[in-house]
Amino acid sequence: MNHPDDLLRTAEEILAILGRHRLDAVVIGAVALAAHHYVRQTDDLDLGVNADLPTLRAVVTSLRKAGLEAELREPDAADPLGGVIDVSGRFGLVQIISYAGRFPAVIEDALRLSSLVVREGSPLKIVPIPHLIALKLYAGGHKSKADIIELLVRNPDLDLDEIRAVCTQYRLDGIDELIAESGAA
Repeated sequence: MNHPDDLLRTAEEILAILGRHRLDAVVIGAVALAAHHYVRQTDDLDLGVNADLPTLRAVVTSLRKAGLEAELREPDAADPLGGVIDVSGRFGLVQIISYAGRFPAVIEDALRLSSLVVREGSPLKIVPIPHLIALKLYAGGHKSKADIIELLVRNPDLDLDEIRAVCTQYRLDGIDELIAESGAA
């Protein structure tokens, strides 16, 4: 991150704006990976939400009124995401990624179960590791699978049965192969 303190402060401001639209968010992506012992280069902070398109459009309006640059990328029918808002500025980039209508249960459960925050006193909750793995498995692709393997390697005390149960709960296949590849089994 270029300006980590500025990025975190802006993400906290964005979370407050989301709250005015009755939305809550959980930190996903590379910042969540780092919180779970796998640090890799990132210039952004990703927030997972469940918001329909009208709500996302209203959020963009509120972000702009707050002086932030915000652009909404609306999904097409084949998109695995329910829309993405890019909020950019000198602080870097915050992406608000909606899973509404696509994979909402993982965000709802992550919000309910999250106990880790990005820093003391912050309202920004970090996705629990089983749900982060589920999000990565849902995303698919080589990079996401590599992220899962690194999480498994760097967190040797993980409850693999819990990871399997969460993936099964969301009807996600392929976790056993990644566990075996990581050597965690």
